[in-house]
Amino acid sequence: MVKELILPVQEMQVDIPAIKRLFKNASKPTSATRVCIIVPVRNEAEGIEETLDALRQQVDNHGNVLSVNLYEVLVLVNNCTDNSFQIVSDYQRRYPAFRLFMEEICLPSDIAHIGTVRRILMDEAYSRMLLAGNEDGIIASTDGDTIVDCQWVYNIMTEIAEGNDAVGGRILTEKNAGGARLYHLRDVTYRCLLAQAESLIDPQKHDPFPCHFQYFGANMAVTCKMYDQAGRLPRVSFLEDMAFHKALSLQDARIRKSFKVKVYTSSRMNGRVSIGFSEQLKKWMEEDKASVPQMVESVEPAINMFLVRSRLRKCWNGYLQLQIIQEEELNSIAVLLNVKSEWLHTQVINSTYFGKLWDTVNQNVNSGLQQNSGIQPIQQAIEELRIFIRNYPVIAFQTNPNDTFPHAG
Repeated sequence: MVKELILPVQEMQVDIPAIKRLFKNASKPTSATRVCIIVPVRNEAEGIEETLDALRQQVDNHGNVLSVNLYEVLVLVNNCTDNSFQIVSDYQRRYPAFRLFMEEICLPSDIAHIGTVRRILMDEAYSRMLLAGNEDGIIASTDGDTIVDCQWVYNIMTEIAEGNDAVGGRILTEKNAGGARLYHLRDVTYRCLLAQAESLIDPQKHDPFPCHFQYFGANMAVTCKMYDQAGRLPRVSFLEDMAFHKALSLQDARIRKSFKVKVYTSSRMNGRVSIGFSEQLKKWMEEDKASVPQMVESVEPAINMFLVRSRLRKCWNGYLQLQIIQEEELNSIAVLLNVKSEWLHTQVINSTYFGKLWDTVNQNVNSGLQQNSGIQPIQQAIEELRIFIRNYPVIAFQTNPNDTFPHAG
């Protein structure tokens, strides 16, 4: 088993909402407003009109144009050195029926990053939905260099209507990333196959296969109720979307990773943050030029993690429903994790949410299984995952349940 990513969620000590009262002149949402879309913008003059066109021209599954009162768009132009704000303002004047509202701010350098801006916007969207009396409203997030699918809003609402608390959609890239695109496509293949293996081993009713692995700022949505329950978007300088995903998971939020909810984003190399997709593309480009083999986390420890988590989830669900501890099974899991049985029993009994239980286990586990973690060539990993999926469940349970998963290759 390998430890899941533990993000350094060190929240800033700045009262972000106090920076400036934004969108105070925007008209109040109507009672029919179901979705508030937020778009952070920084130096996006080249493509922001296309982004706004896609948001304005939303349709349902029959191609009918969505009502202008069904959703609204909040654009926050921050720390720009180009004319992005003027372009958005002109756009608003050309299409007055489109519920588009914008503000421009210049943040202090120490907090002038995407984590601040997305938090400001999502908090504002939350406040506006509650102002309209819509506690079941949806906050949807995309980016200023991203083109949403024509049914993006409709499909988000549909997935939420199925009983989900949050939706992560697919982020597709333009075909202009050079040699880095092959690296990117391999990476997506590996992670989608890993998500499929996970759904086989530890299935979730709210997120059945086909599902994927993405819950990122360019294409994510959450209900107002769950946004508040999860503590809102963490105030971090980067990877704020991953930190928020973790916050949702700690609350057992029903997160649907939907292939229907699609956006298309830029493949530019000059990113706005030091850690992000553009920087990863740049790294892949450099590795491609240097003929560096593409490596990823090994399949075997990931499969072992899914297996152990599935067993622990069943124990926790059993206790939640019947108030009975499956002592023998928990003792077996404790041996695999190399933790004390009494400690694990206590965690199961005291955990209100399984996500919190699993996070606690990951932070305290001292398992010999971790010694098997490492990296391997991505093409080998993809082949191993395909073999595992093709042969499931025979491969997963061909050994004693107390053993780790054998090498799929």
